[in-house]
Amino acid sequence: MNNINILWVDDEIDLLKPHILFLEKRNYVVTTCQSGTEAIEIIEDQNFDIVFLDENMPGLTGLETLSEIKEKRSNLPVVMITKSEEEYIMEEAIGSKIADYLIKPVNPHQILLSLKKNLDLTRLVSEKTTSSYQQEFRKIAMDLSMVNSYEEWIELYQKLIYWEIELEDIEDHAMFEILESQKNEANLQFGKFIDKNYENWLQPNAEAPILSHTLFKEKVVPELSKTQPTLLVVVDNLRYDQWKAFEPIVNNYYKTQSESPYYSILPTATQYARNAIFSGLMPSDMEQLHPNYWKNDNDEGGKNLFENEFLTAQLKRLGLSHIKHEYFKITNLKAGKKLADNFKSQKDNDLTVVVYNFVDMLSHSKTEMDVVKELASNDKAYRSLTVSWFKNSPLLEIIQQAQQLGFKLIITTDHGTINVKNPSKVIGDRETSLNLRYKTGRSLTFEDKDVFVARDPKKIFLPSITMNSSFIFAKGNLFFAYPNNYNHYVSYYRNTYQHGGVSLEEVIIPFAVLSPR
Repeated sequence: MNNINILWVDDEIDLLKPHILFLEKRNYVVTTCQSGTEAIEIIEDQNFDIVFLDENMPGLTGLETLSEIKEKRSNLPVVMITKSEEEYIMEEAIGSKIADYLIKPVNPHQILLSLKKNLDLTRLVSEKTTSSYQQEFRKIAMDLSMVNSYEEWIELYQKLIYWEIELEDIEDHAMFEILESQKNEANLQFGKFIDKNYENWLQPNAEAPILSHTLFKEKVVPELSKTQPTLLVVVDNLRYDQWKAFEPIVNNYYKTQSESPYYSILPTATQYARNAIFSGLMPSDMEQLHPNYWKNDNDEGGKNLFENEFLTAQLKRLGLSHIKHEYFKITNLKAGKKLADNFKSQKDNDLTVVVYNFVDMLSHSKTEMDVVKELASNDKAYRSLTVSWFKNSPLLEIIQQAQQLGFKLIITTDHGTINVKNPSKVIGDRETSLNLRYKTGRSLTFEDKDVFVARDPKKIFLPSITMNSSFIFAKGNLFFAYPNNYNHYVSYYRNTYQHGGVSLEEVIIPFAVLSPR
């Protein structure tokens, strides 16, 4: 708090001597003057942390002085002090971006509070946030040792994300490291939980979370209506923390009615998880019922080319052929702009589905482009980059148009992604799939402790690519690396965003229903 420099501008400054002494005893440095003209001259020559400005002065008024100060020092906080409670003065002052507004007579404690609010706010919030997390840390640590249901894992993950976002702007790196280690521990335990429960969830009548293949039937269908159109947005590869980071922007147009994160199926990869959403089927059932639409890892061609056909078939199977729907996949800026420009044409549909591919492209370009590696070097930066994209994207324009047309909005994703840190050695034959977070093939050799293994893929409703092929899924923040050219491979892929495996970030993902404001 030392060396905080205050400029106090008041034509009756002598009457404020007790206030100034009160501040000086607390190590604030106070410079005084008696007119707006004098204040502007002083500000040109000296640097101040804050200005207290009387509104009612002869010569230049407080509002005129404020305007001049803001021209010269736009970021300098100014606290307006006035005898008048007239609304127009308050509105003008607030419109000119004052930091605070005090009505005379002011007492020293009001002044001190205003200083703390404007100059110490970051530090005070940081201290309060840190101490609150320290208390919560113990509770999360206890919960981690006891959590034993899919609902509790969602709750625990939401807590971790809440604190990660709360702590991201504070300077206490040690506290952030504690949170990181807690997330790593959570992923370790979550991997064991999936080992134990995933296969059981897929059995008939099992008590299971909402999974990719049940999402549409259980969560989307109940929201569909003939009286209000629905916009379903599936943002590819969207983590729960990224959704929480840009939710406030969406909330300018829509209020969040309900939020219920759900579980992606394995592999947490687009061709499996997103096709499962639109078909309402697990991958082995898609292969069997829709062989023309399904492609395995080693098949040539695009793996997600028939989402609309899958969706049409699911609506028919659910007896909802009367639902008038249209499907759009946006993979570039031009396609996004075109849909935004023509969105009014969707108002007669019951359901408009938009698959938006930007976040997936972002995670892949981070692997391939040094500039994106720099911009998204950690989860905080990755969130920030996503928010920056969203604010300027056609997707936001589409959401604004939907709000004006009275659409209900549903935002979700197919899977998340994780920043991979550590390699896990794997050996496979030439037919083994290429993904860094899951592998399928014959004769796979791997570290048991690092993976969730499905020796018989049929048990978790995955297609067997060849006889005796199995699936392995990397846990936590691991990625698979072959022994050949190992060091180059590891340095290239370490600290990139990947998906397909078992982690809280990939598996527990957002689903939110919102109504127009």
